[in-house]
Amino acid sequence: MPLSSFKPADYDLLLEAKAKRLTQLLSDFDSPPLAVFRSPTEGFRMRAEFRFWHEGHDAWYAMFDPQNPKTPVRIDHFPIGSNAVNQLMKAVREAVFASHTLKERLFQVEFLTTLAGDHLVTLIYHRKLDDVWLDAAKQLEEKLNISIIGRSKKQKCVLSKDFVDETLNVDGKPLHYRQIEGGFTQPNAVISQKMLSWAIECCDEDQKRHDLLELYCGNGNFTVALAPSFRQVLATEISKTSVNAAHHNFRINGIDNSEVLRMSSEEFTQALNGEREFRRIKEKELNLNDYEFSTVLVDPPRAGLDDDTVALIQRFDRIIYISCNPETLAQNLQSLSQTHTIERSAMFDQFPYTSHIETGVFLQRK
Repeated sequence: MPLSSFKPADYDLLLEAKAKRLTQLLSDFDSPPLAVFRSPTEGFRMRAEFRFWHEGHDAWYAMFDPQNPKTPVRIDHFPIGSNAVNQLMKAVREAVFASHTLKERLFQVEFLTTLAGDHLVTLIYHRKLDDVWLDAAKQLEEKLNISIIGRSKKQKCVLSKDFVDETLNVDGKPLHYRQIEGGFTQPNAVISQKMLSWAIECCDEDQKRHDLLELYCGNGNFTVALAPSFRQVLATEISKTSVNAAHHNFRINGIDNSEVLRMSSEEFTQALNGEREFRRIKEKELNLNDYEFSTVLVDPPRAGLDDDTVALIQRFDRIIYISCNPETLAQNLQSLSQTHTIERSAMFDQFPYTSHIETGVFLQRK
């Protein structure tokens, strides 16, 4: 997002325009009135990445305007970033300037912060990192009370840990999440809390007698929140790092009714159809016939769901569809609306001052 787009005075007009656009997209499917969840107007982004631009004896954080991609824009303050991001930007730049070892050929700096106060900074270089760099980075890590990772070509130097631990407050209940460096996390923690609360509201008491299937579960973000609403949860995720994080998140939240399979949605469809047997299912001694799925939750990438996965989720009485791309959501709804009706719809403003829209729809079989 170009910082020239950051105009808090225009936030309500921009939010209204997004809601109007999404309402129009959903109008073909008899969607009920849209619930709109607004973001804080500044300080909402928990992660950020910047080029570290060297110019003579000076060096600073830089971003690039898509309209002028070859000219760096100096960033001394990042108003959409969390307070922690802005404090660390200043502290890290000062420390890098004071150390030739940390500054030499530093190419990029990435910040991952949390509401819980656990923060991580990744320093990316165009040179090999040696023991001298390691000693200097350790001193900085201890001084700032953060975690630091150094990266260069074919190198990843983890000084203490490569994750942060976050706590989100959802309906008055703390939910704990391990977020891995380089893995996907929702960038707007305040909106993430609202998304989880909305998803919980889609589940009634009757669902505790049935099971939930979740596709694209990531680090178990929704799984942890929804597990108490169901008898059992079976989730799938293709990333090994995310699967490991999900299992950790189940343990620290006391979730004992959920399991994650490292499979794509296409593979799981084949397994559920009995078309193929998968070693990963056998190893966990799971029998898919033991599950009584009533609800499926999908949170696909921007490309949306492929035709086979759409056909799969049409088998379920209830569908919770979280979408980061309303256009591909609308394409999928062309098929889903033949078997299901939209009972609830919501817009979550994960990315203020941009055209990006995060959507939730809850569908029930006709």
